[in-house]
Amino acid sequence: MLQEVEWARLTAPEIRAAAARQGALALLPIGSLEQHGPHLPVITDTASASAACVRAARLVAGEMPALVLPGLWTGMSEHHLPFGGTISLEFDELRGVLRGITRSLRAIGFARLLIVNGHGGNVEPLAVAARSLAHEFGMPVVACTPWYLTRARVPDVAETAETPAHACEGETSVMLAIAPELVRRDKFDEAVRQRPEPVPRYDGFSRFWSFSERAPVTGVRGDPRPATPEKGERFLDMQAEALAAAMRDTAMWRKPDPVWTAGRGLGNTAGHADDGST
Repeated sequence: MLQEVEWARLTAPEIRAAAARQGALALLPIGSLEQHGPHLPVITDTASASAACVRAARLVAGEMPALVLPGLWTGMSEHHLPFGGTISLEFDELRGVLRGITRSLRAIGFARLLIVNGHGGNVEPLAVAARSLAHEFGMPVVACTPWYLTRARVPDVAETAETPAHACEGETSVMLAIAPELVRRDKFDEAVRQRPEPVPRYDGFSRFWSFSERAPVTGVRGDPRPATPEKGERFLDMQAEALAAAMRDTAMWRKPDPVWTAGRGLGNTAGHADDGST
């Protein structure tokens, strides 16, 4: 029988017992509620991140206390608003939600937080939020995006080069694996009708692009037609393995350096007072 790792399925005393163990870790899946073309549900990013988290937590269940919070279903998705079906937060609002979750976790005894992201628009905001929350609460807060962690291995599974993208072969395969009843297979051909051409990439530059500019007809980047449930299982297994490796990495979970402590700048990098003799 599998050990239960989903927070929402446990009682408060069971969660309390997990929190009391050394190095208790909470995983927070986060995605979005946004358009995913004519063939995938708007919950895709959150659902895929949640599935990866649960698999990863099960891989380490015998080694450490690791519980998966319910997926945070909205993030920063304003670039998808022109297609409808999208709910988005601003950065301050997103950080506020994450702050409340982190503060609560610390209060009830959890020592670590791993934020697992399924949405491209959250990558930069989560990097900033994780950094500031680690400083504020003095606990390791780590954010990652499983599709990026496994990018080098994706070509071993995917037939299309534009994977991962958006509502592509990868995301469609994952949804076929975890919620096939929500995938509109009859809409795959419609999903790839992508004309006129989207704007080009400008690597090294940052600016706002709406998805009506990047994928102007269907809101899809990539080709879902080669997607299969079997590929989805392989993608999720790869992501779970990468997350489990991160959870086992002791250096990643060292307590953050208290850089904002009064007088911290008077010491050296080993934390000792510098008497000027070195």
